[in-house]
Amino acid sequence: MSEEELNLDAQLSGPWQRHRFMALVGIAILVALFLVGVSLALYATSGTAQLDLSRPGYQSVREQATHSDTFDGFPSDGNIDSGVIDQFRTLYKKLADQATSVDSFGGSAMNDQSLSIDASEAAE
Repeated sequence: MSEEELNLDAQLSGPWQRHRFMALVGIAILVALFLVGVSLALYATSGTAQLDLSRPGYQSVREQATHSDTFDGFPSDGNIDSGVIDQFRTLYKKLADQATSVDSFGGSAMNDQSLSIDASEAAE
């Protein structure tokens, strides 16, 4: 094709053909804004926003949150003998019984006791 044919083709093309790249970029931006709006709406309505302690409004609550390093678990190093295996089975059985004692689909699954949340520690 010669240069004159290309110029004639450009003159005969409509506005959509001339600006289709910018239109596609604009549509992509609109879709992204819509999806961000949906995700922010889900964040606010699902209750996750109330659990987010990194928000500036929760600085006083963030200081009240405690990190407990007292985990009565099984050591990851050491010798393996029958006493260690019995200790592991005892710890495992205690935690397994605690996990399976709650009816997962009942209303009591989300109470403080089944979640191992002590109300007196949370108030301090």
